[in-house]
Amino acid sequence: MSSTSTRIDARFALCAAQGRAALVTFVMCGDPDIATSLAILKALPGAGADVLEIGMPFTDPMADGPTIQAAGLRALQAGASLKKTIQVVADFRAGDPDTPIVLMGYYNPIYIYGVERFLVDAKKAGVDGLIVVDLPPEEDAELCLPALKAELNFVRLATPTTDGKRLPKVLTNTSGFVYYVSIAGITGSATPDYSQVAAAVARIKSHTNLPVAVGFGVKNAESAAEIAAHADGVVVGSALIDALKNSLDSDNRATAKTVDAVTSLVADIARGVRRARA
Repeated sequence: MSSTSTRIDARFALCAAQGRAALVTFVMCGDPDIATSLAILKALPGAGADVLEIGMPFTDPMADGPTIQAAGLRALQAGASLKKTIQVVADFRAGDPDTPIVLMGYYNPIYIYGVERFLVDAKKAGVDGLIVVDLPPEEDAELCLPALKAELNFVRLATPTTDGKRLPKVLTNTSGFVYYVSIAGITGSATPDYSQVAAAVARIKSHTNLPVAVGFGVKNAESAAEIAAHADGVVVGSALIDALKNSLDSDNRATAKTVDAVTSLVADIARGVRRARA
């Protein structure tokens, strides 16, 4: 990574200075439609989100559980695409110059779009970082190294099965933060053992100076507070998408309750994050 500081670096530094973890929220772009998706994103910082993780809809999201798979399907059925996802970022950025944005998803849509074109368009729209779950460090030349050259953070995932031998390899070109997946499995599938989170964060921090954000299994203020006591960031995704889904009508269309269903849960989780070290 160049010496240029990104919005992600600045936001984690700010949260650390405030003596708290950052709240990272995940929603799928285009779920249940582009306009509602943008309205939710615009409302998230005010509800307490520090970093926005935006899902790039894909037909075969192998690392995701049923909740996020269904969100991607709803988005695709509503006409979402990678091009529209980048436009949503640009529309969000027009009214919010500060909140960090991370695009999360799979390599195939980026490859089809064209790596160079994608990086230019993403950077221009105001994207700060990428999480591409199916590109291991061995494939860094594909996207990671070009992304770093374009001054985008490349966030990598570590898991309970990432051992001491593998971890340095995973961290080599990682920047922005490390996303620690607190369970072995798909998203939204289990509750982590919170007693193990502190040890896992310490283990990762012995290999890197980057902030460590912990996700998978965060459902409410209580579970967020458990993680926020030990980690630099708390990631919540499936719970927000469940809240969104439960607000839709029988045809999976947005209702008057949809935006508030997501933001009220984020506000509750944000209170948990902020009181964790109080």
